[in-house]
Amino acid sequence: MARHALMSPAHFSRRFRAAYGETPYGYLMTRRIERAMALLRAGASVTDACMAVGCTSLGSFSSRFSELVGESPSAYRAREHPAVAAMPACVAKVRTRPARDASSRIREAGRGAAA
Repeated sequence: MARHALMSPAHFSRRFRAAYGETPYGYLMTRRIERAMALLRAGASVTDACMAVGCTSLGSFSSRFSELVGESPSAYRAREHPAVAAMPACVAKVRTRPARDASSRIREAGRGAAA
């Protein structure tokens, strides 16, 4: 991406962070975890969700998932998500998006929607 933007990787990363509030890698991982959450709610195994979103290390995936969501992927998968099922897909996508800033990393739609 940096090459296409005619910038050095470091400069591109700084400009991306200034514009979007996180690094390109952080953005990519947040989107991957967001997709994994949807797959886990649909009943996919943790390993299948990990591989489907482009992660190759189950350990790294689980660590990042836990950091962003506040619970392990297996705990997230095992829990019921009735509030998300009742939402229109466009609302569920916004409500289940992992938080970007470090102070509010632990966020989950079921807790927010049920309250």
